[in-house]
Amino acid sequence: MPAIIQIITTINDRQKAEEIGRRLVGERLVACCQITGPIRSIYRWKGRVEETDEWYCVMKTKESLYHQAQEAIRKLHPYEVPEIIAIPVRDAFDDYATWVKRETM
Repeated sequence: MPAIIQIITTINDRQKAEEIGRRLVGERLVACCQITGPIRSIYRWKGRVEETDEWYCVMKTKESLYHQAQEAIRKLHPYEVPEIIAIPVRDAFDDYATWVKRETM
């Protein structure tokens, strides 16, 4: 099984979410980016409880591209401390995993 991951980020602007997705797919850092939302996020930030509507972005890529993808997201993301996390894919349909590998650098 090829080592693939899902990278997740949230952002409060749909157009910016789409920009991030287009850029990372275009640069072949991720094979795809799925954007859903809005979702309601409730979180603690700088000592206060905050609430905001956000867009949830899930990207698929090779584990070896995580740090490059993270850096690209960070440069485009407006948040001071954005959520950028990787979730390992333990198992996947072989043809799908092969597609992810083929569509990334």
